[in-house]
Amino acid sequence: MSADFTPDELMEVNAARALAGARSCFVGIGLPSTAANLARSTHNPGLVLIYESGTIGSKPTRLPLSIGDGELAESADAVVPVVEMFNYWLQGGRIDIGFLGAAQVDRFANINTTVVDRGPGRPEGRLPGAGGAPEIASNCGRVLLVLRHSTRNFVESLDFVTTLGHGSGPGDRARLGMPGRGPVAVITDLGILRPDPATAELTLTDLHPGVTVERVREATGWPLRTAGAIHTTEPPSGSELTALRSLKAP
Repeated sequence: MSADFTPDELMEVNAARALAGARSCFVGIGLPSTAANLARSTHNPGLVLIYESGTIGSKPTRLPLSIGDGELAESADAVVPVVEMFNYWLQGGRIDIGFLGAAQVDRFANINTTVVDRGPGRPEGRLPGAGGAPEIASNCGRVLLVLRHSTRNFVESLDFVTTLGHGSGPGDRARLGMPGRGPVAVITDLGILRPDPATAELTLTDLHPGVTVERVREATGWPLRTAGAIHTTEPPSGSELTALRSLKAP
């Protein structure tokens, strides 16, 4: 891989590209926030960023530290109560895309952000928890995930199911009355995985430059299937890298 950009930058740029054409995005903190803010400063300047704290149309000049970062409210078009955010905007189906991170993901894009098993004789590892992720994954038109790719994160079986992606396969979301499409892509530092239309199982569809299928399979905790034709993502452009590094600047 070229020394001109890092694997994280390649992941963040591709995550931002996935928001091209979207109208609104319910943004998770961390990698999703990096991608969403990069998208607004490059491919999609009209993108409305929505945060769980009740800010609509936030336009931060730097990456927010949390959903309570003051600049999110100061730069927003509107600030509404959290109850209204969830009851009216989210549950009302008024948000195009939910962008989430995860500690663990399984083959059906179910998410764990609650607790992990640290092994025999060790206390369980506590994570930040659900937050609004279950509602976001249930009600947004579609969901994107972004996280680093390793067997620690891409697991055969979740230690705890915090947020439902596609459950145990096709039909689970409809059976549970979830209106949104659920996860449509998982963007990592190695490539992009998308649910198979027939099985809903995550399938490798795109590789980042310099990455092999074998490397992705080695970093995945289940026998990963591949699409018939695997695409190679475009390297970050100079303008994308400049915008990304500006957002991250101290």
